[in-house]
Amino acid sequence: MNFALYRELLAVRPIRRLLLVGMIARIPHSAAGVLLTLHIVLTLGQGYAAAGAAAAVMTIGIAVGAPWRGRRVDTVGLRKALIPSVISETVIWSIVPHVSYEVLLPLVFVGGLLTLPIFSVVRQSLGVLATGDQRRTAFALDAIATELVFMIGPAVGAVVATSGQSVLGLTIVGVATSVSGLFLMWFNPPTRSAAPDAGLEAEELECAEAAVVAAAPAHLQEAAAELAPLAAAAEERRQRRSGLRHRVIHNFSWFTAAVGAVFAVAAGAGMVLSGTDVGIVAALQTGGHEGEIGIVFVFWCAVSVVGGIVYGAMHRPVSPILLLLGMSALTVPMAFATDTWTLSLLSLLPGLLCAPVLSAASEKVAELVDESRRGEAMGWYGSSLTGGVALGAPLAGLFIDVIGPSAGFVAVGLAGVGLCLVGLVLQQMRRRRLAHA
Repeated sequence: MNFALYRELLAVRPIRRLLLVGMIARIPHSAAGVLLTLHIVLTLGQGYAAAGAAAAVMTIGIAVGAPWRGRRVDTVGLRKALIPSVISETVIWSIVPHVSYEVLLPLVFVGGLLTLPIFSVVRQSLGVLATGDQRRTAFALDAIATELVFMIGPAVGAVVATSGQSVLGLTIVGVATSVSGLFLMWFNPPTRSAAPDAGLEAEELECAEAAVVAAAPAHLQEAAAELAPLAAAAEERRQRRSGLRHRVIHNFSWFTAAVGAVFAVAAGAGMVLSGTDVGIVAALQTGGHEGEIGIVFVFWCAVSVVGGIVYGAMHRPVSPILLLLGMSALTVPMAFATDTWTLSLLSLLPGLLCAPVLSAASEKVAELVDESRRGEAMGWYGSSLTGGVALGAPLAGLFIDVIGPSAGFVAVGLAGVGLCLVGLVLQQMRRRRLAHA
């Protein structure tokens, strides 16, 4: 391990500034999950299954919007791509706390659809600013910053919601996120490396083609001129038939089996983390200790910071699927907690692997996908993560309502273990096929 890598990386001003901006921008939405859950349970009088369903609707919106937002960053640039988010965050989250549960659901979906894509933007920019082995350390630093955010946001959100101020809290979330978006637009971190002038290269290629045509015998040029309309019509018909298929293939040429496996890990991580999140809130609220939610989150996230620091200093990567398998299996014992302190202590082991799972998966995406499509790939990665969140929250909420808070930890933990085992079996089968090919 080489912990000096952190000092070297933080000495780079753009990276240091990007990590700081990303950390600040994530704080409002880190509080939104707890605020929304407790607002639905305490203010609207709904159950945890309903709260989980609302979280799922919001994260489905994020999952649907993330690839499109990532692609917009690739095509029109960061500043133009963030304009819809900056406007919608304040508008949506100022309305959400004032409506009924039935109206709240479509609103949080739209809010998720247009949410500030801070996660994918920071990861995409880090993939440009850091190269080679530095990326592991950079993504680990970002995961550590995220954990620090989740030590602050949920604790503050729980205090605000339990004091009866969930309406004010949700409104502040929207306004603060919009301000963060404006700051990010002003900072405008790079999302792709400087490249040679593509327009100049295209012009040179066009001139070369013109020279070849001009050098051809006259009768060949005349024949080509006569056949051009027929060739153009035939080409147009062919393109109409195969245009859609070719566009789809071209647009997803970066998507390989290896990238798909990373997305599956991201979904599993989101499922386990969101289910654990809901389980912690339910366990303490049911026992009348909702004011102590922040204590458990501090333990859970602080040890994740430690795990992220260790992982970022390692010279060799660890398979994301193995890290997720460990985190999922270690989440199950949290069901045996009897009070705030035992829940805090039991959260340490799964928490230790949280930041390494996310940083390892992000590093893998940056390694597998060319930077010209990395914004879109990071968007799909974010969609996979939030898709898992959309599954984990209602899954845990359903078991909590039917059996009790402890069942939420067991449900998402075993689901994560099952996903990893299936993934490992498929990986082994693929290796065998390649070996025999």
